[in-house]
Amino acid sequence: MPVKARRPPSPPQKRSFLDKAAYVAAPGTVVLGLLYYFGNQYIEAYYRAFGVQASDLPITVQAVLARSPQALFFPVWTLLVCGLVVLLVLGGLGHALARSGNERRRRTAYRGLLAVGLLLVVLGYPVFFREDLLAFLPEGWPRRLLPALVVALGASLAFFAIQVRLGQQDPGRRNPRARDADRLWLAAGALLIGLLTLSLFFGVSRYAAMGGETQARADANGGMKRNPSVVILSRLPLVHHAKGIEFKDLGAGAGPYRYQYKNFRLLTKTPTRFYLVPYYGGYKNTVTVVLPDDDGTVRVQMRGSVR
Repeated sequence: MPVKARRPPSPPQKRSFLDKAAYVAAPGTVVLGLLYYFGNQYIEAYYRAFGVQASDLPITVQAVLARSPQALFFPVWTLLVCGLVVLLVLGGLGHALARSGNERRRRTAYRGLLAVGLLLVVLGYPVFFREDLLAFLPEGWPRRLLPALVVALGASLAFFAIQVRLGQQDPGRRNPRARDADRLWLAAGALLIGLLTLSLFFGVSRYAAMGGETQARADANGGMKRNPSVVILSRLPLVHHAKGIEFKDLGAGAGPYRYQYKNFRLLTKTPTRFYLVPYYGGYKNTVTVVLPDDDGTVRVQMRGSVR
C-alpha cells in the first residue's frame, strides 16, 4: 500500500506586538487597579475621619495611587513574610513525607492538616463580620489582619493536605472512579485558593481603611503640621464651633474685611470650598469648618506647613 507522505509541521505562528504587549499590560492593569482600590480606601477613611466625603473632593487618580504605598506596605510585607515561613515549613514537611515507607504518615498528615485547615477557615471567617469577637486584642493591625492571616493559613494547610492526598499514588495506575474523586479534590483545592485570595484582599482592604483613619487621628493630634496654616479675613462674624481659634476685630479702619480668624489649618480645597480644621485641641475636639471660596465674603491667606 502506498504510504502517504506526512505534512511537515507548520512553523509556530509569530505573535504580533499587540499580543506580546497584552501579556504585560493585563497584569499591569490588575496591579494598578488594586493600587487604586486600596489607595482610595485609605483616602476615603482619612477624610471620613474629619467628617468629609471623599466623593465631594476632586481627587485625581495620581493622588490616589500616590497614597497606596502608605496603605499597602505593612500588610503586604507582613503577608509576604508569613507566606515565606509557611511555604518553607510546608515544603520541608512535604519533602519528609515524600520518602518511601511513609505512606501511613502521609495519610495521617493529610487528614490532620485538612481538619486543622478547615477549622481555621471556619473560625476565621465570622471575625470578618463581627469585630467584637476580637475585642480582647489591642486596637490596630492585629484586629484588622489577624482574621485574614488565620483564614489564609487555614486555606494553605488544607490546600497542602490535598496535594499530599493526591500525591499518594500514581494517577495512571488508578481506576476511573478514583480519578473522578481526584478531580473533586482538585476542585476543592481551587476553592481553597479562592478563599485564600478573598481573605487576603478583604484583610488588606480593612487595613487600608484603618491606616487612613489612624493617620487622620495622628495628624489632628499633632496639630496638622503638614498642612498650610490659614488666616481668614471676613466681612461678617463667622459662626463656628471650632476650639482654639483666635478671633480679632481689626476695626473699621482695616477695611471691609475687619474680622480676623487664626489657628486654622487647611485640610483640603475644592474649586468652590475650603475645608478647615483647628490647629489646637487634638482629634477629639476637631471640627471641620467649610467656607465658600468667595472673595466677596471672606478672604483666605495661607502659609506653608510647619515641620
